[in-house]
Amino acid sequence: MTVNYKPLTREQMAWRAAQDLPDGAFVNLGIGIPTLAASYVPAGREVIFHSENGILGLGPKPEPGTEDENMIDAGKNYTTLITGGVFMHHADAFLMIRGGHLDISLLGAFEVSEKGDLANWTTEDPSFPPGVGGAMDLAVGAKAIRVIMEHTDKKGNPRILNRCTLPLTAAGCVKRIYTNLAVIDVTAQGLFVVEMVDGMTLEKLQSLTEPKLQLSDGFQALSPPAAMAA
Repeated sequence: MTVNYKPLTREQMAWRAAQDLPDGAFVNLGIGIPTLAASYVPAGREVIFHSENGILGLGPKPEPGTEDENMIDAGKNYTTLITGGVFMHHADAFLMIRGGHLDISLLGAFEVSEKGDLANWTTEDPSFPPGVGGAMDLAVGAKAIRVIMEHTDKKGNPRILNRCTLPLTAAGCVKRIYTNLAVIDVTAQGLFVVEMVDGMTLEKLQSLTEPKLQLSDGFQALSPPAAMAA
């Protein structure tokens, strides 16, 4: 049976992750898709974004033509600063991480295991230099780790695995996974699918995922706003 579905774009993945950030939370944004989340916080909700290169109060991406070359995030993208935002020494940014002052960290990943093990610092490809950066600190320092990543690699192989094949950043730290196909919770009872994109079936999603998937009791369709349609 043919399954017709449309994967989320990078922006839509970031939008979905941003919807779960609670009011008043201090949230680190990792390099890659997570940095886009600052642009999609629901109106009226205050989320204080942290960037490991020394920013607290990271704002949404700037409008074209308003970029400031001195305002960049940890991924070297142009960014903005909210009212009341501050700059700090790189060491102080890491003191926030290691001191347990961050409620959530949104990180990218190469692989995540069914137990929430995180592999996001090297692919062991000599042409792709490794860079653990602050990921190892965030994985153990933030109160909750959530991952945003493509559901499969470029060859269509699962990136959610029984056991990670790449070197781990940290073990058992990931609690929720946002992919271009679904939202999945990592629990002691296994992986639970909270949402799937329109047209996706559990059977098809399972064929793209190594560990066993279960539907959450509150399962619903994953539908970004019409204005975000790719």
